[in-house]
Amino acid sequence: MNDHSQHSSDTPLYPIREVSRLTGVNSVTLRAWERRYGLIQPQRTPKGHRLYTREDIERVEQVLQWLNRGVPVSQVRELLDRPEASEAPPADVSDWPGQRAQLVTAAEALDLERLATLHDRSLSLYPVSVCLAELWAPAVRELEERWGERLGDTLQRLTLEAFLRTRIGTRLLHANEQARGPVLLLVPLPDDPGTLWRLLAALAASDRGYRVALLDTELPFGELPLAVEALGANGVLMAGSHAGRSDLVRRQLPRLAEQLEVPLALCGPVARIREADLADSGVAMLGDDLAQAMNGLAGLLPPAGE
Repeated sequence: MNDHSQHSSDTPLYPIREVSRLTGVNSVTLRAWERRYGLIQPQRTPKGHRLYTREDIERVEQVLQWLNRGVPVSQVRELLDRPEASEAPPADVSDWPGQRAQLVTAAEALDLERLATLHDRSLSLYPVSVCLAELWAPAVRELEERWGERLGDTLQRLTLEAFLRTRIGTRLLHANEQARGPVLLLVPLPDDPGTLWRLLAALAASDRGYRVALLDTELPFGELPLAVEALGANGVLMAGSHAGRSDLVRRQLPRLAEQLEVPLALCGPVARIREADLADSGVAMLGDDLAQAMNGLAGLLPPAGE
């Protein structure tokens, strides 16, 4: 099938993969919006393939606008069908605070079944960028603020890391098979024991079309140029929350940036914490907002769609 087919009335009709490309909403989510909430009603070919009009695509974009304003997907149809659909949502309509509270509670209770439900539901009903911005990144920040010297804190962190490593790793495996964008190598920061921010950054990068190579354990800096060459990486990204030793960061990361033939970038809370230390180095500081970090990454690497 071509990128878009023609209806008998010469109205352009688009297959689901093209709608996904144009809107950034994956096909699983588009189907869920149709089946569960009736947000979109695409036409069908004789073989049952979905075909969307330009009006359908505009409706998807309207759905995204409401979701980005915190409206639960279950309430979007009612808002779209109102004559005053462009007005502000009703007060207190957002369900993200409740979802974040559920996620934090499940992580602290080591409730893997609940974590799986929240993970699967959020990523099937909402775009990855919305899930990261409204649910996963804020929940991880809240958990990291709570984790300290309490008995059980390390177990909670390791359990959540293991859970996300499995779920996100599976998504990366399938996404890398389809992606045609640049290869992004994600590696641990020196002296950073956690993987949560690296996993979230990997999910965000994969959603932008990058082929993500994710390393779980720290690689000696002297071997990173070899890893870049062997994996065909177009860039190296480090993500984390742990500040690490300032002398190590100031010395090693600028030196590594000089040795690499591809851009070296840093994101996550550590990028905000160490921004002054690396301001004059060759390390690209992308901040702790994952969406903005991906925008910054796009300026460093070849277009993700190629």
